[in-house]
Amino acid sequence: MDDQNISNDGDAAVASESVRQEVPYRSGFVAVVGRPNVGKSTLINALIGKQIAIASSRPETTRKAIRGILTTDNAQLVLVDTPGIHRPRTLLGQRLNDVVEESLSDVDVVAFLLPADQEIGPGDKRILSRLRTDFATKREDGSFAWRIPLIAIVTKIDELGRQQLINKLIEINEFADFADIVPVSALKHDNLAEVRNVLIDHTPEGPQMYPDDQISEERPEDTIAELVRGAFLETLDDELPHSLAVVVDSIDYPEDNETGQGYDGKAQVNVSIYVERDSQKPIIIGKGASNLTYVKKKLRTPVNRIVGQKAKLDLHVKVAKGWQSDPKQLERLGF
Repeated sequence: MDDQNISNDGDAAVASESVRQEVPYRSGFVAVVGRPNVGKSTLINALIGKQIAIASSRPETTRKAIRGILTTDNAQLVLVDTPGIHRPRTLLGQRLNDVVEESLSDVDVVAFLLPADQEIGPGDKRILSRLRTDFATKREDGSFAWRIPLIAIVTKIDELGRQQLINKLIEINEFADFADIVPVSALKHDNLAEVRNVLIDHTPEGPQMYPDDQISEERPEDTIAELVRGAFLETLDDELPHSLAVVVDSIDYPEDNETGQGYDGKAQVNVSIYVERDSQKPIIIGKGASNLTYVKKKLRTPVNRIVGQKAKLDLHVKVAKGWQSDPKQLERLGF
């Protein structure tokens, strides 16, 4: 009996490995689009399992196309977190829309996020029109033939009751000819696995592009800058964050310092925080530098992990007057 069990177990293992090898490997880029503040960053962070993008209740939080990498046994998705598409009020706003356009130029799947707790509005219709222009051909009967899959991700489903959600899904189904519609609550991790599986199913076959343990395409400097800006978003008034830009000027390591002085065995991360007016500096700094102290303490562990050793976060608040509408300053700040 024992020999028979061993034989059966071995056969099952071989069969399982054979099935696994027969599953085609899929890889590609997934653009995550939607209006500002619909949960794009929250969803990507939840799918990756770590924070790689700022998730905030404030609209227009994401300013760059953050690429998160999701790797499974049989697939690798590069999730592109795009700024929310909106009518720009400043040159910065126009640059953010340009980032979206560039991000959409070479993707394999589009995930269109629609919040369950909000009506489909003009902003959603503008996005759909833009996606149709880029990725679809209009048929004679008025319908559209999509060149790549368009997936509706219905976010914030925890805000609705069962019947309300059913009605919302019907409404979204009538809004556009989606290849799939998937409801999800990223905050509560409800139906995340289904979102992942649907995105993988619609991704083309292809080779693995990144190592298994890589979760982002971002440089350490860019990741730290986003973490710093995100930490300030948690503590500041609603209007100020849009006047805030963060740049990591340098990461200096003790071993690169010929004198070996002034480092205390730690890497030094030099960060400049830019505001538009002199009156905004004390808001950023806080009474007795309380905001700077809070950010340094909050980010100590993640910055150490990113740098690969103990690090000192050196924050400097500066004024770049009217930077959101100044092309030269926008370029200097990385926009």
